[in-house]
Amino acid sequence: MNFKVVIPARYASTRLPGKPLLEIDGKPMVQHVHERAVESGADQIVIATDDQRIAACVRGFGGEVCLTDSRHRSGTDRIAEVVKQYAWAADEIVVNLQGDEPDMASTLLHQVAVDMDNHPDAVMTTLSADLSDAAQLFDPNVVKLVTDARGYALYFSRAPIPWNRDEFANRERLPTSVQGYRRHIGLYAYRAGFLDRYIQWQPAPLELVESLEQLRVLWHGERIHVSAAAEMPGQGVDTQHDLDLLNQLFQQRNRPPVSE
Repeated sequence: MNFKVVIPARYASTRLPGKPLLEIDGKPMVQHVHERAVESGADQIVIATDDQRIAACVRGFGGEVCLTDSRHRSGTDRIAEVVKQYAWAADEIVVNLQGDEPDMASTLLHQVAVDMDNHPDAVMTTLSADLSDAAQLFDPNVVKLVTDARGYALYFSRAPIPWNRDEFANRERLPTSVQGYRRHIGLYAYRAGFLDRYIQWQPAPLELVESLEQLRVLWHGERIHVSAAAEMPGQGVDTQHDLDLLNQLFQQRNRPPVSE
């Protein structure tokens, strides 16, 4: 099926300034992200940035870049400008691949695009995975979610949801099991026409409290379909520690095999 991938890439990052240009195994991060998009089979890949240094880097490795306004509040707003500049049709499926996901499984990009195509009553599709340990339940950096019986999102939160009244009554110890709890994977697909509506909405109260922009969609009564990720998404980059880990991982993968 045909779908586009847009990669928002900002230079100004609080914890890692110039993050898209930081190198992982000899290549800038944004190039690795672009390669994951190429592997997904997308028919067009655009890197959206407001920074000429990132734009020059993208052109240097042969990628397509779209210069966007520096005042955008989110990656979704930046993608909406790309849709407008390119005049994509309203029913075009657009996948939002964040610029700090150099190890994202390319199959997941195709998965969210297909899920969007299969759910015409949803304005957005995304992915989830099982929690790996109990500590993630109370980690605000791990976003949890709950869905209805058909896989449509009911809520996203940085807090543990659903709240197990009996199990969590004693917070001196972690729960014995996290079975049934899901974490959100921040990969999205939309139809291009929806993005024009989305950017007209003001940030929703729930969105501001949780600092989760997908809650704006639920606040306005729209539907988000969530499917279980077909494989693990890989390590994103938020901190220097994340970057160091990925450097080690990519170097190990690219190391030539030892001959016997």
